[in-house]
Amino acid sequence: MKRPQSRSALFWAFTWLALQGFGGVLAVAQRVLVDERQWLTPEEFAEEWAAAQVLPGPNVVNLSIMLGERYFGWRGALCAFAGILALPTVVAVLLASVYAQFANLPAVAGSLQGMSAVAAGLVAATALKLAVAFKKHPLPLTLNLGLLTAVFVGVAWWHQPLAWVLLPLAVLSYALTWRRLLP
Repeated sequence: MKRPQSRSALFWAFTWLALQGFGGVLAVAQRVLVDERQWLTPEEFAEEWAAAQVLPGPNVVNLSIMLGERYFGWRGALCAFAGILALPTVVAVLLASVYAQFANLPAVAGSLQGMSAVAAGLVAATALKLAVAFKKHPLPLTLNLGLLTAVFVGVAWWHQPLAWVLLPLAVLSYALTWRRLLP
């Protein structure tokens, strides 16, 4: 595993990551941070991403702050945070102003629908890629898949808010893992 060479490398890595990840950055974050830069192992990425999802705020922003702090303390956290937000915010404002002018065109609406299908496919592909990390998890694979299924059923079928489903299942998962790790 490598580490970022400088805070500016961290800033530019998260800027580039954010510019690639319109509509969701899970797949891009995993590719950039694990495969390309090798700043995290697949298992570390899965753990950090899980923590980032539980914290309030956008997942990738939380991840950037955690990773920046890990390597360079609070200054690294600030650089990664700035990288994930600065230039992408400018791009988003420019795109929003263009969208406001052309939103009523059928081609624009159709394009957005097509992009949502691609984003869903990227999330599914990344989930399958991250499943390798389950091999090293202290809980059995069947229990992990059961917890995953419970989240899916609660949110997708029963239409419960994610926080209401995720919080009790996260507490249960932490408790079971903690119990398993005790000597």
